[in-house]
Amino acid sequence: MWDSFRFFLFFLFVAIVELYFYQAVKGFVSNFNPKTKNVVFTIEYLLMAFNIIIPLIGMFYSPTKWPDWFRFVSSIALILLVCKLLGCAFLILDDFYRGIRWIYQLITSTGVDVNGQAVKISRIKFFSQLAVGFAVVPAIGFVYGIIRGAYKYRVHHAKVKSNKLPADFNGFKIVQISDIHTGSFFNSNALEHAFDIVMQQKADIILFTGDLVNNRADETEGFENVYSKLNAPHGVFSVLGNHDYGDYVQWSEGEKEKNLEKLKEIQKKCGWRLLMNEHIAIERGNSKIALLGIENWGGKGHFPKYGKMNLAHADTEEYPFKILMSHDPSHWDMQVIKDYKDIDLTLSGHTHGMQFGIEIPNLKWSPVKFLYKNWAGLYKDGEQYLYVNRGLGFLGYPGRLGIWPEITVIELQSA
Repeated sequence: MWDSFRFFLFFLFVAIVELYFYQAVKGFVSNFNPKTKNVVFTIEYLLMAFNIIIPLIGMFYSPTKWPDWFRFVSSIALILLVCKLLGCAFLILDDFYRGIRWIYQLITSTGVDVNGQAVKISRIKFFSQLAVGFAVVPAIGFVYGIIRGAYKYRVHHAKVKSNKLPADFNGFKIVQISDIHTGSFFNSNALEHAFDIVMQQKADIILFTGDLVNNRADETEGFENVYSKLNAPHGVFSVLGNHDYGDYVQWSEGEKEKNLEKLKEIQKKCGWRLLMNEHIAIERGNSKIALLGIENWGGKGHFPKYGKMNLAHADTEEYPFKILMSHDPSHWDMQVIKDYKDIDLTLSGHTHGMQFGIEIPNLKWSPVKFLYKNWAGLYKDGEQYLYVNRGLGFLGYPGRLGIWPEITVIELQSA
């Protein structure tokens, strides 16, 4: 019932935005020839219907039951709505200006013209052009993000220096990937290309920091051979992310547990060692370091805290250097650097860099920074490091713009 009411409110909001933006379209085409006007209005009517029908469906069909293809379609509608909202900002400026003029005329004049008719304040065409322009330009950018940006893989390099790292591990190369979200891929080709890039890095070890799927283990069907391509001398290890548990869909009794077990089994068959609140030793030469992996531990919003650091950390005193795989970077801020000072390097993902932002020399920005203090790249607190991977896949918005999918190469160095 609550979901239906929320979608009813969302429907009203969408309807208001669409009607408001329609006024900008009318002003924009006011000087067009009739044939061009008809084409523009037909496109606008179709887009209006497309945007409005999504919340209508949500009122009667819970999003937790939506198939992945429909989630994809709904994300396109949301992108269009956001772009129109940007355009509507200029219409609001125009209406504010007209309101000020109207109040001014009430105060300074009789409010009627020489013929005794009420004074009319026409919409300024300039603002209509701005509104349409500032809706279309972002839309083009988001379309580029879907067609090209989602698969614009980038390799990021980082070096982690520590005087605690045994000399045998100097130059040890870690490749980290995260947030594949398999269900968002239309086929295995793009992911296979990404894994080819991973293998070209010739890692000593490959670490995956969670969110293999969007919700269901069935998303992995047809991708098993791709997962199996990953291998490294010291192995491939993984942890679970918040989406791997199936918490965001409705299940019949017992099905959720079966789904998680299936996901675990798939990783095992593909040669990935899933760490569930535990640790293993990594040996090189005559030295050992510890690799810890915990289940999802989220410190923001309603993300679950399944992770148990006390179990993963137990009996690790003998290891001079410790690496932790923990999906959500808020875990580092809220527990690791406070209670586990001997964790030298934490690897996380989760944020995706919000799949939108700016990354150029001397400037790194994304709206996700308002939610997560540490959202992409390498961070340091004292002698403890955190690396947040931008994610390999995508979720919600079916693309990336400015924050490209990432493959991370981390080189350990003994200081």
